[in-house]
Amino acid sequence: MAIPRTATVADIDAYNEIIDVRSPGEFLEDHIPGAINLPVLGDAERSHVGTLYKQVSSFEAKKVGAAWVSRNIAHHLEAHFAAKPRGWRPLIYCWRGGSRSGSLSHVLQKIGFDAPQLEGGYKAYRRTVVADIETLPAEFIFVVVSGPTGSGKSRLLQALAAHGGQVLDLEALAAHRGSLLGALPDQIQPNQKSFESAIWSQLRRFDSTRSIFVESESKKIGALRVPDALINRMRESPCLRLEVPQSARIVLLIEEYRHFLGDPLLLQTQLNHLTRLRGHATIQVWQTLIEAQDWTGLVGNLLDAHYDPAYFKSLNKNYASGTQDRSYALSDASASEFAALAAQVLADTDAQAIFLSQRLVPR
Repeated sequence: MAIPRTATVADIDAYNEIIDVRSPGEFLEDHIPGAINLPVLGDAERSHVGTLYKQVSSFEAKKVGAAWVSRNIAHHLEAHFAAKPRGWRPLIYCWRGGSRSGSLSHVLQKIGFDAPQLEGGYKAYRRTVVADIETLPAEFIFVVVSGPTGSGKSRLLQALAAHGGQVLDLEALAAHRGSLLGALPDQIQPNQKSFESAIWSQLRRFDSTRSIFVESESKKIGALRVPDALINRMRESPCLRLEVPQSARIVLLIEEYRHFLGDPLLLQTQLNHLTRLRGHATIQVWQTLIEAQDWTGLVGNLLDAHYDPAYFKSLNKNYASGTQDRSYALSDASASEFAALAAQVLADTDAQAIFLSQRLVPR
């Protein structure tokens, strides 16, 4: 039987490896989740070929490009493909399913690998992501984990995942905790396309007959925007509301934002951005507490003067209380308490019945 020359986006899970042959710069902007980058043209090579194509002729561009593509494919054959068995099946793609992916796919198929080219390339994949993100959220049952800042929403999501729950952790995918101080140390946020790819990759693997737990996010997480269809679906979903004493919230927040304790100047600079909203007097109180390294006092004051008022205003607007909601109280927000709560939530048949009824009775 002849090896098929192309495959579609719907087929991507059928292959052992997905290979993106675009330049490293293109790959960095966005790629199919799990794909590896084996460029047949580097960034500078691609730029040079493009210049020749525009300024000289397509014939000259193809001659130069073919030489580079051949050398790069030869390198990949020796470095990556040499140890692959005959039954190994890679899927190859480039920008739009053209000559770059076609070149590597052709060589691999001539060797004897089942190595089709992705029909339409990255552009077809991107169209699929955009279309699916508009429709997939409506197919799922979401349970929104809500609670004031420091109540351990992310920790509960982690505990639910550890106990086998379906979790969509948008802050983890966005590499940001979603507030003014939410940037993660030594991590940069992905771009919007990569964020949407990560969401798509998770949604398409979820079981639509089970609840998906997600945090009560705002429209934006750092610089990234939660897709409209997803945020709208979340806002009509039932909430699991955490009730945690402020003393425990302060301890948790100091643990999670400990990187600021080692860089008080950065913390002061970030809080200065709230001057217009909270006023000079409040900012000065915070700056004085930072200088005194009174972290407990600072966090408590931040919660009282800024985070709690802002959170509850947003919560009442976007995740207003509904008859299907459930509240859970925690005393110390310890790891063991979150583990016990996760097990309780997943095993609570009454809560699950209420959550599952959301499929039929939206908020």
